[in-house]
Amino acid sequence: MSAVISLQDRGVVEIAGADATNFLHNLVTNDIAKLAPGEARFSALLAPQGKILVDFLVFVEGEGQSRRYLLDCPSSLEPDLLRRLGMYKLRAAVSVTSKSDEFAAFAVLAEARPEIPALAIARDPRSETLGWRLIAPRGTEAEVSREDYEAARIAAGVPQGGVDFAYGAAFPHEANMDLLAGVDFTKGCYVGQEVVSRTKHRNLARKRVTPYHVEGEAPAPGTKVMAGEIEIGVAGSHSGERGLALIRLDRLADAMAAGTVLTAGGASLEFVVGAGSELKPA
Repeated sequence: MSAVISLQDRGVVEIAGADATNFLHNLVTNDIAKLAPGEARFSALLAPQGKILVDFLVFVEGEGQSRRYLLDCPSSLEPDLLRRLGMYKLRAAVSVTSKSDEFAAFAVLAEARPEIPALAIARDPRSETLGWRLIAPRGTEAEVSREDYEAARIAAGVPQGGVDFAYGAAFPHEANMDLLAGVDFTKGCYVGQEVVSRTKHRNLARKRVTPYHVEGEAPAPGTKVMAGEIEIGVAGSHSGERGLALIRLDRLADAMAAGTVLTAGGASLEFVVGAGSELKPA
């Protein structure tokens, strides 16, 4: 049996009812109408100004009007997510319910599909190296420490909200949602869609969470990243010699072109930037 990692900082929200598909599809950044059982979609609810309020993984069960959706979301933001979804519900035939007392989120870092009793299970859509995500009853035995999952997440260059970017302040491109299968640019309207579309088509993303490599002790989250005397960003989560930082791309490009040493809290950082604006794990 594959080793299970408990993600204790995650909550579970259920969206059900005859209008559940249209309700969720018309609100969030990804295509929910095409989501099938056994799959998961990375998505987010945005403010009208296009900034990320809550991000989550979406699972689906059932078919037709019996479909229900399970959102694997940050537990600290679950009350706000429930409130916001309730505001949008209006007269739609939809129920929005917390299921966190019954179910919890887990990860399995394995290639083969784990044989674990679960309410929902799917490949993590953000990175092939993050294995599987599942929603299972609380009390499911976890066999591997959270540190192993964090190391895999950071190595894959996948940001964590609240550490690598601030909810309510970051746009999807800044959190790399467009690079992590978190935004569908063909699905049509949703809350904040105009801003996200304009950012893509006009190449307006000025900042991104960017992987780095460090020799020695990594800087603490929140430490300023400096190119000489110029601040170019802020460090986020780290594991061993790898870390993530929210970086001004133009200032990073200038520093790299000039050969300027990049530092944070006394540590020297090396960033790896791929072609164009796409980023590669360090």
